[in-house]
Amino acid sequence: MITIPYLTALTTYFSYGLLFAFGQLRDFFRKFIDWWKASNLQGYAPICLGLEDFYIRRLYLRIQDCFGRPISSPPDAWFDVVERVSNDNNKTLKRTTKISRCLNLGSYNYLGFAAADEYCTPRVTETLQRYSASTCSTRVEGGTTALHVELEQVVADFVGKPSAMVTGMGYVTNSAILPVLVRNGGLIISDSLNHNSIVNGARGSGSTIRVFQHNTPSHLERVLREQIAEGQPRTHRPWKKIIVVVEGIYSMEGELCKLPEIVSICKKYKAYVYLDEAHSIGAVGKTGRGVCELLGVDTADVDIMMGTFTKSFGSCGGYIAGSKELIQYLKYTCPAHLYATSISPPAAQQIISAIKVILGEDGSSRGAQKLAQIRENSNYFRSELQKMGFEVLGDNDSPVMPIMLYNPAKIPAFSRECLKQNVAVVTVAFPATPLLLARARICISAAHTREDMVKALEVISRVGDLVGIKYFPAEPKKPELEDGRKKVE
Repeated sequence: MITIPYLTALTTYFSYGLLFAFGQLRDFFRKFIDWWKASNLQGYAPICLGLEDFYIRRLYLRIQDCFGRPISSPPDAWFDVVERVSNDNNKTLKRTTKISRCLNLGSYNYLGFAAADEYCTPRVTETLQRYSASTCSTRVEGGTTALHVELEQVVADFVGKPSAMVTGMGYVTNSAILPVLVRNGGLIISDSLNHNSIVNGARGSGSTIRVFQHNTPSHLERVLREQIAEGQPRTHRPWKKIIVVVEGIYSMEGELCKLPEIVSICKKYKAYVYLDEAHSIGAVGKTGRGVCELLGVDTADVDIMMGTFTKSFGSCGGYIAGSKELIQYLKYTCPAHLYATSISPPAAQQIISAIKVILGEDGSSRGAQKLAQIRENSNYFRSELQKMGFEVLGDNDSPVMPIMLYNPAKIPAFSRECLKQNVAVVTVAFPATPLLLARARICISAAHTREDMVKALEVISRVGDLVGIKYFPAEPKKPELEDGRKKVE
């Protein structure tokens, strides 16, 4: 749980209250202006009512230049950001021909595979020439190539499961598969900070949904015990199935899941474990096999393993891994497999090649070097941010590190000032986070050099002082000798 300082919470509430009050006042006068204008709706109700898009019009549009920034190069450690201008107070943004070369702290390029790679890129190019960009068909019709079969076997072996199924989109992997796994009479127990794809998948399943406090195994056990005792609503019959859904690394918190404790509780109460490894697979663990490897959990104890290829593998799509019976059932019933176009062959080849590099099957040690580099970079950057006095969420080894901003005025201020100094960061606010908990989310890559990170830290420190987001006292710097070595007290 994040404990917000009293004064910070007070000023944040006041800022949002001020924005809401002025927004309502402007809407009030807008009604009079619209009343004089001729309406062309001809009996139709407005498709967007005032209150429904109030947040977009009165808050988001004021700072929309901080979001959706277009780029014109691969999302490597440095990339080209296209500059935009607005002539109507940020309601619309127009691209210019100017670009800024910026240090990339926003992309999920954890292992650096998103840029050209000496092993992956030639094979992807060859696959594009052989298979074209798309299969133009679903998996059950003409959309299964030899690459798709190979990819599913490679993924299953990599995550340590008997079988796997791949889909063309990571978000859909959760939102389309959960409704197939659990239906009426089933129970989904979800972490309170699970990703929106899990939330929508659970809602679409028709099952009963219960939420436990974020990453709190004791509360999970209490919810499980209560729900098993009560049974289904109205009838109180036993649940047909219970699935506990958690994430390996929580994308907005950077925290590692307390998987050993959760698995132990689920075993005790005979509940299935569904693990979303979108941000952890490939990024953590000695050989990149995710939180199970990092935390010493046997993959046999995790019933359903989900992940995406958009973070560590420089591609697109997602996967579900589990028993052969489970995957066979999903291939007969899952809409993402039956009705969606299969993953692009070049994208499939990129994933296969990236996994081979990670495992050292390309004949080099680059995979091991990348894994060591992402771990070293992440821990160094997090440690330095904390020393500077920033409130940084998450755990060691996690490449995701949110810096708390809180106040709505600090969201655009931090983002714009960093961009002015050629550092591109991602800021996140409501509805992606609770209203009071706005943050900047830093994503570290193995492609970042120590010089890159030192520059980023210098810029973030200056901007942090300017914006006022160093909520803790900075750690005093140790004096250095003439040769650069730090003096030991």
